[in-house]
Amino acid sequence: NFPRYFQNSKQCKNYHQEKNNRYEVLIVPALSDNFMYILADYRLKSAVAVDPVEPEKVFRVLDSKNISLKAVLTTHHHLDHDGGNETIATCLKNIPIYGGDKRIKAMTHILSHSEEFHIGELNIKCLHTPCHTSGHVCYFTEAGNLGHICFTGDTLFVGGCGRFFEGTAAHMLKSLNILGSLPLNTKIYCGHEYTMSNLKFALSVEPDNKDALTKLKVIEEKLKKGEHSVPSCIEDELKYNPFMRTSEKSVQQYTNQADPISVMKVLREKKDAFK
Repeated sequence: NFPRYFQNSKQCKNYHQEKNNRYEVLIVPALSDNFMYILADYRLKSAVAVDPVEPEKVFRVLDSKNISLKAVLTTHHHLDHDGGNETIATCLKNIPIYGGDKRIKAMTHILSHSEEFHIGELNIKCLHTPCHTSGHVCYFTEAGNLGHICFTGDTLFVGGCGRFFEGTAAHMLKSLNILGSLPLNTKIYCGHEYTMSNLKFALSVEPDNKDALTKLKVIEEKLKKGEHSVPSCIEDELKYNPFMRTSEKSVQQYTNQADPISVMKVLREKKDAFK
């Protein structure tokens, strides 16, 4: 059941999939460096789309998999994340569009922190993670044999975090602590391909961090092959992401601060100026 003007479109082949039996995460690149995600349930032949800013690409992938879109999850109101919502709402009448901010386009369901909801047989939990925007949310679920997964938008990136457009260092510290308390094996699907820059900055903060160096080499090889840097996982991020290591002595020494909030503030300032 796809809009007619998408039915005859050429298949969108520029995507990557993380597959394990019933559920599959399709990683669909968008714009210059965005990631859209499709969480597919093959048993129910249904899917959820996360930040589908280029709906044409999403529909082509869904069409190639013979599955139907049942809901949209929007992490925040920036145009490169909610810019496809109105088109989808026009094409698929009554489709639920979830978010945590009244500014999100075409939103039908506004969520609060820790609120849970069901789509198909998935139980999805909303995590309010303000800072990049005041209404930013992440989506956490357990999808069968895929295990725990979290769509983190522009709050947590591989090796980094989002800019503090509508929040403070204290907000980001709290938000990353929320994500850092998820099960260690939680796979992280973030909103942008910023990983190389993030890891280079991480190594400037902790030059002796072997985990950061190893990750950098792994990602370099993946990108050379045309693959993506996502997903990461919480356990790995805690090892090399400086924004999740504000209590580590090495990171505190780099920032010349001891209080985690002050460490976070200096880290963000340094990253904003990093080239």
